[in-house]
Amino acid sequence: MSSSKRQSILPRVQSGPKAPVNFSSSIIIADSALLAGHHTINISSESVVHPRAKLDSSNGRITIGRRCIVHERTSIGAVSADPTPSESRDGVVLSDYATVEVGAVIESGGTMIGEGCVIGVGCQIGKGARLGKCCTLTPQSVIRPWEIVPDFTVVYSNGTRRLDKRGVAELKHKAQARQIEVLRKLIPSNPAKFQG
Repeated sequence: MSSSKRQSILPRVQSGPKAPVNFSSSIIIADSALLAGHHTINISSESVVHPRAKLDSSNGRITIGRRCIVHERTSIGAVSADPTPSESRDGVVLSDYATVEVGAVIESGGTMIGEGCVIGVGCQIGKGARLGKCCTLTPQSVIRPWEIVPDFTVVYSNGTRRLDKRGVAELKHKAQARQIEVLRKLIPSNPAKFQG
């Protein structure tokens, strides 16, 4: 008889030094999330970090705002190939209600993701990039290092851009809060594993 527990086919990820953390008491963080680095990782209230998400603060502090969702196999705080030094002490800042979908990579070095942004599956955001409020990156989109994306911009993987004039930011926030309530029931959370 075989075991009913599923096993990942992905190789185990090597972790670095244990990162100092500052968590809100209401976060949801999976036991198999990977937090590493020397700088502090701050996660605000009601945010969700899925299994196998990697937060690496080796190159700067990581701040995740309120009601953010970080999906599986994302890499936040990745090392950049860009040799330009960053003046910011922050590695990556995710503002409130941001969503980072599966396999997205956000490089460290003063990178700012605006409130309500959705970073699509497999996107890459370069070091020092700044996304305005309520931007949407479709799957496989690339934002170059130090690029500035204005508020409400939709970026397509082929480089095309448009402004989102629907005015649905408040509806998206309500939907995000409902999704977090569902995830609270589905993801076993263990913040104590990462503290102390």
